[in-house]
Amino acid sequence: MKFSKMQGLGNDYIYVNCFEEQVDHPEETARKISDRHFGVGSDGLVMICPDREADFRMRMFNSDGSESEMCGNAARCVGKYVFERGLTKKTEVSLMTGAGIKILQIKSNGGKAETIRVDMGAPAILGIDELIEVAGQPYRITRVSMGNPHAVLFLEEVEELDLMKIGPKFEYHPMFPHRTNTEFAKILGKDRIRMRVWERGAGETLACGTGACATLAAAVVNGLAERKTVLELNGGSLLIEWDEKTNHIFQEGAAEFVFDGVWQE
Repeated sequence: MKFSKMQGLGNDYIYVNCFEEQVDHPEETARKISDRHFGVGSDGLVMICPDREADFRMRMFNSDGSESEMCGNAARCVGKYVFERGLTKKTEVSLMTGAGIKILQIKSNGGKAETIRVDMGAPAILGIDELIEVAGQPYRITRVSMGNPHAVLFLEEVEELDLMKIGPKFEYHPMFPHRTNTEFAKILGKDRIRMRVWERGAGETLACGTGACATLAAAVVNGLAERKTVLELNGGSLLIEWDEKTNHIFQEGAAEFVFDGVWQE
Protein backbone atom coordinates (compact mmCIF):
# COMPACT_ATOMS: atom_id res chain seq x y z
CA MET A 1 0.00 0.00 0.00
CA LYS A 2 1.52 3.30 -1.08
CA PHE A 3 1.25 6.11 1.47
CA SER A 4 2.48 9.58 2.28
CA LYS A 5 3.38 10.79 5.73
CA MET A 6 2.35 14.42 6.29
CA GLN A 7 2.28 16.76 9.24
CA GLY A 8 0.47 19.92 10.21
CA LEU A 9 2.29 21.61 13.11
CA GLY A 10 3.71 18.23 14.04
CA ASN A 11 0.28 16.53 14.09
CA ASP A 12 1.39 13.66 11.83
CA TYR A 13 -0.77 11.17 9.97
CA ILE A 14 -0.33 8.53 7.30
CA TYR A 15 -2.29 9.52 4.17
CA VAL A 16 -3.56 6.99 1.64
CA ASN A 17 -4.94 7.96 -1.78
CA CYS A 18 -8.00 5.70 -1.96
CA PHE A 19 -8.58 6.65 -5.59
CA GLU A 20 -5.67 4.28 -6.24
CA GLU A 21 -5.24 2.20 -3.07
CA GLN A 22 -7.61 0.10 -0.96
CA VAL A 23 -7.60 -0.20 2.83
CA ASP A 24 -9.63 -3.26 3.81
CA HIS A 25 -9.30 -3.02 7.59
CA PRO A 26 -8.59 0.64 8.45
CA GLU A 27 -8.95 0.21 12.23
CA GLU A 28 -6.32 -2.52 12.36
CA THR A 29 -4.12 -0.80 9.78
CA ALA A 30 -4.25 2.45 11.78
CA ARG A 31 -3.05 0.69 14.93
CA LYS A 32 -0.20 -1.09 13.18
CA ILE A 33 1.03 1.68 10.91
CA SER A 34 0.87 4.31 13.67
CA ASP A 35 3.13 2.39 16.05
CA ARG A 36 6.27 4.48 16.44
CA HIS A 37 8.45 1.45 17.17
CA PHE A 38 7.08 -1.32 14.95
CA GLY A 39 5.24 0.71 12.31
CA VAL A 40 5.78 3.96 10.43
CA GLY A 41 4.83 6.12 13.40
CA SER A 42 1.98 8.63 13.40
CA ASP A 43 -1.01 10.03 15.24
CA GLY A 44 -3.26 7.98 12.96
CA LEU A 45 -4.38 7.06 9.45
CA VAL A 46 -6.21 9.31 6.97
CA MET A 47 -7.94 7.97 3.87
CA ILE A 48 -8.55 10.37 0.95
CA CYS A 49 -11.60 8.98 -0.83
CA PRO A 50 -14.11 9.85 -3.57
CA ASP A 51 -17.47 11.26 -2.49
CA ARG A 52 -20.82 11.83 -4.15
CA GLU A 53 -21.56 15.20 -2.53
CA ALA A 54 -18.13 16.77 -2.08
CA ASP A 55 -14.92 16.92 -4.11
CA PHE A 56 -13.26 14.50 -1.69
CA ARG A 57 -14.03 12.54 1.45
CA MET A 58 -11.71 12.22 4.44
CA ARG A 59 -11.88 9.27 6.82
CA MET A 60 -9.51 9.40 9.77
CA PHE A 61 -8.56 6.83 12.36
CA ASN A 62 -6.65 7.54 15.55
CA SER A 63 -3.55 5.60 16.52
CA ASP A 64 -5.70 3.33 18.72
CA GLY A 65 -7.87 2.40 15.73
CA SER A 66 -10.91 4.46 16.71
CA GLU A 67 -12.49 6.55 13.97
CA SER A 68 -12.74 10.30 14.55
CA GLU A 69 -15.17 12.75 13.00
CA MET A 70 -12.81 15.57 12.11
CA CYS A 71 -9.27 16.91 12.39
CA GLY A 72 -8.34 20.40 11.26
CA ASN A 73 -4.64 19.64 10.77
CA ALA A 74 -5.50 16.56 8.73
CA ALA A 75 -7.94 18.58 6.61
CA ARG A 76 -5.18 21.05 5.74
CA CYS A 77 -2.89 18.18 4.80
CA VAL A 78 -5.60 16.71 2.57
CA GLY A 79 -5.90 20.09 0.85
CA LYS A 80 -2.18 20.16 0.16
CA TYR A 81 -2.17 16.53 -0.99
CA VAL A 82 -5.00 16.78 -3.52
CA PHE A 83 -3.66 20.06 -4.93
CA GLU A 84 0.02 19.20 -5.21
CA ARG A 85 -0.52 15.58 -6.28
CA GLY A 86 -2.79 16.63 -9.15
CA LEU A 87 -6.12 15.30 -7.89
CA THR A 88 -7.60 18.77 -8.40
CA LYS A 89 -6.69 22.10 -9.93
CA LYS A 90 -9.21 24.00 -7.81
CA THR A 91 -8.08 26.28 -5.01
CA GLU A 92 -11.42 25.96 -3.23
CA VAL A 93 -12.19 22.36 -2.40
CA SER A 94 -15.12 20.76 -0.59
CA LEU A 95 -14.22 17.95 1.79
CA MET A 96 -16.71 15.54 3.31
CA THR A 97 -15.85 14.58 6.89
CA GLY A 98 -17.58 12.82 9.74
CA ALA A 99 -18.61 16.31 10.88
CA GLY A 100 -20.07 17.32 7.51
CA ILE A 101 -18.66 19.16 4.50
CA LYS A 102 -15.75 21.53 5.12
CA ILE A 103 -14.47 24.08 2.60
CA LEU A 104 -10.71 24.34 2.06
CA GLN A 105 -9.22 27.51 0.56
CA ILE A 106 -5.77 26.79 -0.83
CA LYS A 107 -3.33 29.69 -1.08
CA SER A 108 -0.87 28.57 -3.73
CA ASN A 109 2.40 29.82 -5.17
CA GLY A 110 4.19 28.15 -8.07
CA GLY A 111 2.02 25.05 -7.88
CA LYS A 112 2.61 24.63 -4.14
CA ALA A 113 -0.03 24.99 -1.44
CA GLU A 114 1.63 27.43 0.95
CA THR A 115 -1.22 27.70 3.45
CA ILE A 116 -4.70 26.25 3.69
CA ARG A 117 -7.65 28.02 5.30
CA VAL A 118 -10.37 25.68 6.51
CA ASP A 119 -13.97 26.66 7.18
CA MET A 120 -14.57 24.55 10.27
CA GLY A 121 -18.26 25.45 10.54
CA ALA A 122 -20.13 26.78 13.55
CA PRO A 123 -19.09 25.67 17.02
CA ALA A 124 -21.70 24.26 19.36
CA ILE A 125 -21.27 25.55 22.91
CA LEU A 126 -22.52 22.71 25.11
CA GLY A 127 -21.67 24.11 28.52
CA ILE A 128 -19.88 27.19 29.87
CA ASP A 129 -17.68 27.27 32.97
CA GLU A 130 -18.97 23.95 34.31
CA LEU A 131 -17.55 22.33 37.42
CA ILE A 132 -16.00 18.88 37.04
CA GLU A 133 -14.00 16.78 39.49
CA VAL A 134 -11.07 14.86 38.05
CA ALA A 135 -8.75 12.75 40.21
CA GLY A 136 -10.14 14.46 43.30
CA GLN A 137 -9.47 17.98 41.98
CA PRO A 138 -12.12 20.53 40.90
CA TYR A 139 -11.80 22.11 37.45
CA ARG A 140 -13.91 24.55 35.43
CA ILE A 141 -14.47 23.49 31.84
CA THR A 142 -16.28 24.78 28.78
CA ARG A 143 -17.61 22.03 26.51
CA VAL A 144 -17.53 22.72 22.78
CA SER A 145 -18.35 20.56 19.78
CA MET A 146 -16.53 21.15 16.50
CA GLY A 147 -18.20 18.04 15.10
CA ASN A 148 -16.13 16.19 17.69
CA PRO A 149 -16.19 16.73 21.47
CA HIS A 150 -13.88 19.08 23.38
CA ALA A 151 -13.47 20.08 27.00
CA VAL A 152 -11.49 23.32 27.41
CA LEU A 153 -9.80 24.37 30.66
CA PHE A 154 -8.25 27.78 31.27
CA LEU A 155 -5.37 27.56 33.72
CA GLU A 156 -2.69 29.84 35.15
CA GLU A 157 0.06 27.48 33.93
CA VAL A 158 0.09 24.63 31.43
CA GLU A 159 3.75 23.84 30.78
CA GLU A 160 4.29 21.76 33.90
CA LEU A 161 1.10 19.71 33.61
CA ASP A 162 1.59 15.94 33.51
CA LEU A 163 -0.79 15.23 30.63
CA MET A 164 0.17 11.56 30.52
CA LYS A 165 -1.33 11.29 34.01
CA ILE A 166 -4.28 13.67 33.87
CA GLY A 167 -5.22 13.46 30.18
CA PRO A 168 -6.76 9.97 30.28
CA LYS A 169 -8.76 10.88 33.38
CA PHE A 170 -10.51 13.64 31.43
CA GLU A 171 -10.86 11.52 28.28
CA TYR A 172 -12.63 8.70 30.12
CA HIS A 173 -14.55 10.79 32.65
CA PRO A 174 -18.22 9.72 33.06
CA MET A 175 -19.33 13.20 31.88
CA PHE A 176 -18.15 12.20 28.39
CA PRO A 177 -19.83 8.92 27.34
CA HIS A 178 -18.09 9.04 23.96
CA ARG A 179 -14.80 10.26 25.49
CA THR A 180 -13.46 13.74 24.84
CA ASN A 181 -10.53 15.76 23.55
CA THR A 182 -9.20 18.04 26.30
CA GLU A 183 -7.50 21.39 25.80
CA PHE A 184 -5.39 22.91 28.57
CA ALA A 185 -5.08 26.62 27.78
CA LYS A 186 -3.40 29.71 29.19
CA ILE A 187 -4.50 33.19 28.12
CA LEU A 188 -1.45 35.19 27.06
CA GLY A 189 -3.45 38.18 25.79
CA LYS A 190 -6.69 39.03 24.03
CA ASP A 191 -5.18 37.84 20.73
CA ARG A 192 -2.87 35.03 21.87
CA ILE A 193 -3.46 31.74 23.70
CA ARG A 194 -1.07 28.95 24.68
CA MET A 195 -2.64 25.50 24.39
CA ARG A 196 -1.72 21.88 25.03
CA VAL A 197 -4.03 19.09 23.96
CA TRP A 198 -4.86 15.55 24.97
CA GLU A 199 -6.53 13.98 21.93
CA ARG A 200 -9.13 11.29 22.29
CA GLY A 201 -7.61 8.05 21.07
CA ALA A 202 -4.13 9.47 20.45
CA GLY A 203 -2.84 11.05 23.68
CA GLU A 204 -0.91 14.32 23.77
CA THR A 205 -0.18 15.53 20.25
CA LEU A 206 1.82 18.49 18.99
CA ALA A 207 -1.27 20.18 17.58
CA CYS A 208 -5.03 19.81 17.16
CA GLY A 209 -6.92 22.00 14.69
CA THR A 210 -10.41 21.35 16.04
CA GLY A 211 -9.01 21.78 19.55
CA ALA A 212 -7.58 25.18 18.66
CA CYS A 213 -10.98 26.22 17.27
CA ALA A 214 -12.79 24.91 20.34
CA THR A 215 -10.35 26.78 22.61
CA LEU A 216 -10.92 30.07 20.81
CA ALA A 217 -14.69 29.60 20.99
CA ALA A 218 -14.47 28.82 24.71
CA ALA A 219 -12.23 31.84 25.31
CA VAL A 220 -14.62 34.16 23.47
CA VAL A 221 -17.78 33.00 25.28
CA ASN A 222 -15.95 33.35 28.59
CA GLY A 223 -14.84 36.89 27.70
CA LEU A 224 -11.15 36.00 27.63
CA ALA A 225 -10.13 36.62 24.00
CA GLU A 226 -10.96 38.41 20.77
CA ARG A 227 -12.57 36.57 17.86
CA LYS A 228 -9.30 36.52 15.87
CA THR A 229 -6.49 34.98 17.86
CA VAL A 230 -3.19 33.15 17.44
CA LEU A 231 -3.11 29.76 19.16
CA GLU A 232 0.37 28.65 20.24
CA LEU A 233 0.55 24.85 20.13
CA ASN A 234 3.46 22.53 20.85
CA GLY A 235 4.09 22.15 17.10
CA GLY A 236 3.66 25.79 16.10
CA SER A 237 0.97 28.45 15.73
CA LEU A 238 -2.44 28.57 14.06
CA LEU A 239 -4.49 31.65 13.19
CA ILE A 240 -8.07 31.06 14.33
CA GLU A 241 -10.96 33.40 13.54
CA TRP A 242 -14.59 33.14 14.66
CA ASP A 243 -16.55 35.14 12.09
CA GLU A 244 -19.39 37.03 13.74
CA LYS A 245 -21.56 37.23 10.59
CA THR A 246 -21.50 33.57 9.58
CA ASN A 247 -20.82 32.14 13.07
CA HIS A 248 -18.22 29.90 11.40
CA ILE A 249 -14.72 29.36 12.73
CA PHE A 250 -11.80 29.45 10.29
CA GLN A 251 -8.33 28.07 10.90
CA GLU A 252 -5.33 28.84 8.73
CA GLY A 253 -1.90 27.26 8.70
CA ALA A 254 0.64 25.25 6.78
CA ALA A 255 0.88 21.54 5.99
CA GLU A 256 3.93 19.58 4.89
CA PHE A 257 4.90 16.32 3.24
CA VAL A 258 7.40 14.30 5.27
CA PHE A 259 8.03 11.30 3.00
CA ASP A 260 6.37 8.70 0.77
CA GLY A 261 6.60 4.97 1.31
CA VAL A 262 5.08 1.53 0.80
CA TRP A 263 3.46 -0.36 3.68
CA GLN A 264 3.98 -4.11 3.61
CA GLU A 265 1.13 -5.94 5.38
